[in-house]
Amino acid sequence: MTTKLLVNRARISEAKLAERAPALLAEGEVRVTVGDFALTANNISYALSGEQIGYWRFFPDAESGWGSVPIWGFGTVTESQCEAVAVGTTIWGFLPMASDLVMRPERLSASGFTDGAAHRQELPYVYNLYARTNDDAPVLSAMADLRSLVFPLFTTSYVLDDYIADNAGFGAAQVILGSASSKTAFGLAHYLKDRGDQRVVGLTSPGNIAFVEGLGYYDQVIDYAGVASLDPAIPTVFVDMSGNGDVVATVHHHFGDQLKASIGVGATHWEAPRAGQALPGARPAFFFAPGQIAKRDTEWGRGEMMRRAQAANIAFCATLGDRVTIVHDQGGEAIAAAYRSMASGQTPPDRGLILRF
Repeated sequence: MTTKLLVNRARISEAKLAERAPALLAEGEVRVTVGDFALTANNISYALSGEQIGYWRFFPDAESGWGSVPIWGFGTVTESQCEAVAVGTTIWGFLPMASDLVMRPERLSASGFTDGAAHRQELPYVYNLYARTNDDAPVLSAMADLRSLVFPLFTTSYVLDDYIADNAGFGAAQVILGSASSKTAFGLAHYLKDRGDQRVVGLTSPGNIAFVEGLGYYDQVIDYAGVASLDPAIPTVFVDMSGNGDVVATVHHHFGDQLKASIGVGATHWEAPRAGQALPGARPAFFFAPGQIAKRDTEWGRGEMMRRAQAANIAFCATLGDRVTIVHDQGGEAIAAAYRSMASGQTPPDRGLILRF
């Protein structure tokens, strides 16, 4: 049987385990057993934006109102009706929170393939790319857990940093990051600081200030109540990882016309109010990384942005040290409990969860 963790699409804090009869393979298909995968706040963002962006459509389930949240992790081909993909092939990429899935490998190369399943063809192609991992370089194999845990997040960080640079920093002298303890936020802080063009300020909850300051990636760290202490005359970019409408409104009203860009990325505080009113300053806009990747693919060549991001991620991960503590767990009940904890905001920011069915 195939075991899945299904999430209520209308109330994403609700999750349950379900079993399904395994699908039979057609010619050209393979069955992939899901191995180690990461669970992060990013997965909660996938669930929250699943209807608008289409994340529920990647791995659909027949039960109305419920869906499988995508994760990043490893898989092994355990059954094959595709001559070019042998049993034992290992892959890394975008997978369901399930024990296994059926894929249709297409556009095969030595480095990987895409899933050619019909229902995925209108979805962003970057999520349909799968890397073969059997012959990974030792430096990449050595950070397998971090690859699942932070590469997708740090890739978003890298692409977002590129987006800001591509727009000449929006003419701003500083970038403020909401939910500064999140991995996507501190990844962006790292890349912004490395580029050195703008001052980087982190907003976080009082309980996370010590952790965020200890990262060393921010020029200044304040709690959400401290926005008023910032100089409103400084041209500013705000990158919101929290989805908290009250925080967004506070930043907009504080900086007014000096807020040159307001970029929404994730939703770590998904239960908080959303910004719905007209706000002063730049109009809030949601950042969709595949759009910037597609732009760079046109300018630099297909796959070059992702190649650069992976190289940057490898170098960044080598410097993380003990900033992230990796915790392993396995079994359906453990995965369900971990999801509920993550959805309720109870997972500490320095904890990295690697799970398997």
